[in-house]
Amino acid sequence: MNSSFWAQREGSKPDLLCGRSADYTFRKEHFITLLCSTVALGGLLRACLKNSEVIVLTILSLSGFVIGYLAYNFVEVHQIVYPLLRTPSFSLYCYFSPLIIFMAALDVDFYILKNMLWQVFLTGLISFSTALIIIGYVVLKFNKDSWDLQSCLLFSMTLGITDPINSVNSLKTLGISNIHADIIRGESMIICGLTSIVFGIFRTNLFHISTFGELHIVVSLSLDILGSIICGYWCARIIEFILTDYFSNTRTNVILCISMVYMTFYIVEFLGMSGMVALIAVGLNLDSLSFKPRMEFIITKFLIMFSSVYQHLIYTFFGIVIGCGEMKYFGFHTVVFMLILFTTVNLVRLLTVVLVSPILMHLSYEYNWRWGVVIAWSGIKGIFSLLLAPDIHNLAEQKIESPQMFILYIQVISLMTMGINSYMMTYSARTLGLCAISLPRQMAMQNAINHIQEIIQNTITLFKTEKILTNVNWTLVEEKTKIEYNISFSHLSHDKKEKEESPTDEVLIEEARLHVAIIQMRSFEKQCNDGILSVEAARILIGAAKSYCPIQGKFMSIYDVSTYVRARSWLVKFKNMLTFLEYHKDEASLVPFGNNKFLIFVHHIVFSEEFEYTGHIIRFMYIFPMIMHLWPMARELNVSGLILVNYYFVILYILESALKIIILKRKYFRQHWNILEFFIMLIGIVDIFCIYFVRLRPDNLILVQIIVIIGYFRIIRFIPLIKMIIPLLIHIADVQIKKRLSLMYSITKGYAKSQEDTKFLIEQISSRESINQKLYEILETNKRDAVKELGLIEHEHRDVVIALKTRQAIQNVIAKALKNLTFLWSRGIIDKHESVVINKVLLTKIKALNNFPMAIPPPTPEKYLHNILWLENKDILIQFFKERAKLAYFDYGDVICKEGEMPQGIYLIISGLAVLHSSPPTFGIDSSLQPDRESKTMFTEYCTSGDIIGELSCLLKREIEYTAICETILQACFISLEDLYEGFDVFWPSLEYKIWLKLALSTAYQYFESSLIDEDLTFQKCVALNLACVKTLSSYNEMTIDNATMKFVIVVYGSVIDTKTEVPYLAPCILPKTCEQVQGTSDLCKLLVIQASEPVKNKNSKGVGKGQCISGRKTIEKEF
Repeated sequence: MNSSFWAQREGSKPDLLCGRSADYTFRKEHFITLLCSTVALGGLLRACLKNSEVIVLTILSLSGFVIGYLAYNFVEVHQIVYPLLRTPSFSLYCYFSPLIIFMAALDVDFYILKNMLWQVFLTGLISFSTALIIIGYVVLKFNKDSWDLQSCLLFSMTLGITDPINSVNSLKTLGISNIHADIIRGESMIICGLTSIVFGIFRTNLFHISTFGELHIVVSLSLDILGSIICGYWCARIIEFILTDYFSNTRTNVILCISMVYMTFYIVEFLGMSGMVALIAVGLNLDSLSFKPRMEFIITKFLIMFSSVYQHLIYTFFGIVIGCGEMKYFGFHTVVFMLILFTTVNLVRLLTVVLVSPILMHLSYEYNWRWGVVIAWSGIKGIFSLLLAPDIHNLAEQKIESPQMFILYIQVISLMTMGINSYMMTYSARTLGLCAISLPRQMAMQNAINHIQEIIQNTITLFKTEKILTNVNWTLVEEKTKIEYNISFSHLSHDKKEKEESPTDEVLIEEARLHVAIIQMRSFEKQCNDGILSVEAARILIGAAKSYCPIQGKFMSIYDVSTYVRARSWLVKFKNMLTFLEYHKDEASLVPFGNNKFLIFVHHIVFSEEFEYTGHIIRFMYIFPMIMHLWPMARELNVSGLILVNYYFVILYILESALKIIILKRKYFRQHWNILEFFIMLIGIVDIFCIYFVRLRPDNLILVQIIVIIGYFRIIRFIPLIKMIIPLLIHIADVQIKKRLSLMYSITKGYAKSQEDTKFLIEQISSRESINQKLYEILETNKRDAVKELGLIEHEHRDVVIALKTRQAIQNVIAKALKNLTFLWSRGIIDKHESVVINKVLLTKIKALNNFPMAIPPPTPEKYLHNILWLENKDILIQFFKERAKLAYFDYGDVICKEGEMPQGIYLIISGLAVLHSSPPTFGIDSSLQPDRESKTMFTEYCTSGDIIGELSCLLKREIEYTAICETILQACFISLEDLYEGFDVFWPSLEYKIWLKLALSTAYQYFESSLIDEDLTFQKCVALNLACVKTLSSYNEMTIDNATMKFVIVVYGSVIDTKTEVPYLAPCILPKTCEQVQGTSDLCKLLVIQASEPVKNKNSKGVGKGQCISGRKTIEKEF
């Protein structure tokens, strides 16, 4: 236990940081005034000098020095600062360092650091060793004060600490890659951890009290590091559990987070380990997914606020401490030694960068000599060096008369590196062209700005139609809202300009790849916040994306994610092995026994549960005799008793085997457990005979050795006890396998959704058509592979997938209810108290989902009819098609339907996976109108349980546009074409119209999800409230568009032309607001009209005419 952490040694008083002791009665309230004044002055200076933190700290340090100097000369001032002077140095370290190191560790991207952990560790170790040796030598050589070797080494370790916060602040302002910043921060935290451990060892006097030499110190050091990391990991899990609790509020989370940080530090230090290392582990194990939405932002703001206040207090306090010292120790040699130290610190940093350059070049393909120059200036010293400075004097073997000099040197070097090194980092980065944005990145920024400008212009156009804004000066509005962005080459050389003016496709695709990775990670986080993805699944996906992001030219596929996390892990093999070992009773028939009452009685005994439990009890009872047999002293005292007990148990084993053999006969040897028991019985019989022979020939050494060896073989009598725990182990393995499968399904589904989200932003990533086409093909291929994996998982483990989907559906419904509750409260419909009560009820239901079953048996085939949207779960419709539907079975490789054939009916997939191959979609457009769309590229889609095949072609009685082939054994519910049209006749016209509405909504969301993200266009609401409707246009028919009542008009099938401008619009597309009237130009055209406001419900909604609405590449849509 670290005794120095809690109290001073008995009989000693805490050392003064510096200055003389008080010979008067002091009052603590004066110090509180000084504390508050320091915080106020720091805040005022920070408000006036916003971008000059080093100037603020310098002013505060000088102010503290003046106060200290006055305290040295005037008792009234000394009375104010004396509580500071009598505070133990380790107490200051414990007050200020935990929160700051936690904030620094929390800011590090652990996903990136994990991929280069050993390289960063080597970098930190090299930096620590280099600083220890070189700075220690310079201090010992050039310092005129009489510092001993231990003081010099402790001073060099303290001065070698790189501040993990200030060292990367300059890089943040430059907008440079986070990889290099994380390398610097990781190295800084390793040095901080090592230094705090060494200082802790000196505090506990381990070097002096150890009687086991260097080995004991190394082992103790290793256990301290490992123990600190383990404690930090579990504390991180506790903090994450607290912060993600549904019932906790923001205030509680902030208080608990800060309290847990300090509690972790104090508990780990109390246990004799390193609290600094533990908090580093805590911060690294927490990420944005460990907090509720926006909670990380709030907690980070609090941490920044506290760290800033702490920094101001520390520099002021230590300025006071320096001022309280005697001035006679300050001279010209002090200034010279400061300059020598500053030069040495930077030379050590330069040497460290040279030594670790091969490691850094291996870490990142972006690293070069320019980066080496910038990182060489990153050796900025800060608050951690200053907090450990007073301990140099306290832990020194020989005390010196001027302890304030340790603090002076470190504080001045800290301020010098903050000012000079920060400026040189920024200047070097700009001079060497590291701040210059590459042309592909500037083009991407230009595309984004053009997109924003387009949104602004559309908004202005929409506002112009409002009567209340008719007298607005729109010319001035357009002028003030215009965004100008010019590509600047100010940081590029002339040769580089020529090279960058026309970037190749490889350069652009690499820049686009990085944008795709960022978009995917944002998609994973959004899905997690929306409840679509679990925290574990989102964390794995983000970790995988960041792992593959540094690999040049690598787009992460679902197979890469599977490599990153193995779903079919050793658990499956372990379960198969346990299933093989599981004991199965092979109950024989009673027929061969006839009227033999003895055999019937024996059969009843052998296959009863009591007989099985009796065998287990006998083996448990033998544990005590076995312990006595293995214990030499007990064995010698109870030889005859152990022999009799052995006879007894062997007879019981013989009886058990004999009864089973009588009943099972040859079948007895077909069960591996029976063979093992028979072998145990034979060993027992041989053991008895050997004991008997030893009694006859006690002088035969060979027999004695054999009996000793066979005696140890008695341990195998306990092996059959494993039969008892095998069913439990199988159950545990099965639960874990289901969790892994559920996790893998969530990961795959989240990955497929991210590919879909990225596809909508392709045009904003790059403006070059060839790049967009490559990106689209890559994303489409990755999504198709993910959908295939989803189908395979669902086919093999339907019960697990059904449970997961059901759980997600419940969570989504409750999440939407929470949003509606927030809306009602914000509008004043319900008061705050009622909102809190209802909110708790809904959160309780979400929390109860943690105990949701891992597997749900799949429904019967007829139940799947309830999942067809256009049947609306109406009993009359379901019963109509249930009487006419048939079950269809397909084997692997069977063709369900071929492209160009006439449809026979629709197939509702119940289980299995099918792949669809199709030509590019035509959307019912004449080939003469779309020459640019002609392509021989084949599109591939996968469909699984709940998907429908042949729905659209049956609706129009036209040739099928795809070929469906079974990838697995497939079961489907088949509704013939005749039965479907019979339903149209019976339920005319609502049934056919609802199918068109469902297909139109699917097409709109597939291609224009980003535009419809704020619209709640569920099929049920569109039917009940008429939020959207489908309009039919045939060739040369016209339709007027009223922008006042129609928010969006989307062409989902066919083509139309603007009658005013004669501009053609081909499906799928959204008609612009300037379009007032359209005319159909194809045989059949379907338009989805989304109402601008909720209209009166129209019970006579009809779909005019018959036609086909096709959903693009995917001609099958999910029904649930």
